[in-house]
Amino acid sequence: MAHRALVIAMLPAIVLRVLTVLGYPPAILFYADSFAFLKEELTPGTTRPSGYSLLLALLRPAHSLTLVTVLQHLLMLALAVAIYALLRRRGLPGWGATLLVTPLLYDEFLLLLEHMIMADAIFIVLVAAAIGLIVWRVTPATAAVGGMLLGLAGITRTVGLPLLILTAAYLLIRRYGWRPLVALLVAGAIPLGAYATWMKVEKDKFGLTQADGNFLWSRTMSFADCAVIKPEARLAVLCPNMPVEQRPYPPHWLWEDFSPLLKVPGTAERNELAGQFARQAILAQPGEYLGAVMTDLGQLLRWERTGVEEKTPYKLPASERPINKSVRGVAESYEAGPAATQVVEPFAGWLRAYQRFGYVPFPLLVLALTGTLVAALVRRRWDALLPGVAALALVVSPPFLAAFDVRYVIPAIPLVCLAAGLTFARDDRAAPVREPAASARGRRTAKTA
Repeated sequence: MAHRALVIAMLPAIVLRVLTVLGYPPAILFYADSFAFLKEELTPGTTRPSGYSLLLALLRPAHSLTLVTVLQHLLMLALAVAIYALLRRRGLPGWGATLLVTPLLYDEFLLLLEHMIMADAIFIVLVAAAIGLIVWRVTPATAAVGGMLLGLAGITRTVGLPLLILTAAYLLIRRYGWRPLVALLVAGAIPLGAYATWMKVEKDKFGLTQADGNFLWSRTMSFADCAVIKPEARLAVLCPNMPVEQRPYPPHWLWEDFSPLLKVPGTAERNELAGQFARQAILAQPGEYLGAVMTDLGQLLRWERTGVEEKTPYKLPASERPINKSVRGVAESYEAGPAATQVVEPFAGWLRAYQRFGYVPFPLLVLALTGTLVAALVRRRWDALLPGVAALALVVSPPFLAAFDVRYVIPAIPLVCLAAGLTFARDDRAAPVREPAASARGRRTAKTA
């Protein structure tokens, strides 16, 4: 059997997902985010785009959170198979291609995200599928589909926006011609433009969110010193009121009662002033800003994802948690019945045990990404640079724009695997397939004759 290694690897991966569905029905709900996505009334999100909400709305008539999570599990398995097929097409042996997709099949955090009512799993599939399609074959059609997928990724999580520009730059630098480039940009602009227009109609702002300034402001709370920044009076209200060493991690400044951000009335005004303050703080204290970013990035050198005693939302629950009364109706309306996450033993216990070791340590991921980028440059595997640089952008950008979060690193895993495979593929299959213009013209001439 040509694909025996993949089949052998897939079977336990499927078992893990079956155990997840059985151990934590109907789904794992994440803080307030899941309930914001599940709301029946469809409006553009204030702090995050609502692309995932649109998908949930399409699935709402089934009234099944289990359907949502099963779909997410299946999409991740399909992504692993697609990357495997691409790497085999480039000449990698079955065992090599299987080894490279193993993290997609077995990483415990991917399992967790697939089973959460969160946008992350869909975002990962959209981005990896788009990049994989572009490096497989560059034509106007594949570029258009890739652009559409990246546009959809952008309205799912805004961190996907730079990837559309990055992919366009790749097509431009590789000189694939104007048709694929235009197809990519036009197709990508369709979902982005439609969503931004919806935002303009609903909230009188042409954009994807009303919180980019808030997040950047929260980043500056790690170091901001108003004695150095000297903000004008209208911005001074956003100055932190506690010493640097006592300040909590940036995300807390967005939601907690002590945040001066809450003193500014109006969503749009708050976001605008926060953005202005953040830009002034970064210009006034560039060294401190970079220091805060580097401190966050230093967490990539930590071997454990989360410590045994560490409190984090990224652990499979050991006991059932009732849903807060204020949002219970949102989840139960979608499910048409009880929606709280159940913990069914022994399946849940097996998964919690697996979670302690079933992951790719971030130091190894960083080493693989760095080594792949260097090897791709040395071996001139330019197609490997697109997923490699996209992975780098996904890992590095959050600490610059908001803060480090272990969840934000996970989308890089499929891209690192793809980049590594393309870097070490056989020489005669190293370049994306494209039809030479001269050959196409020759065939047209022959047909005409």
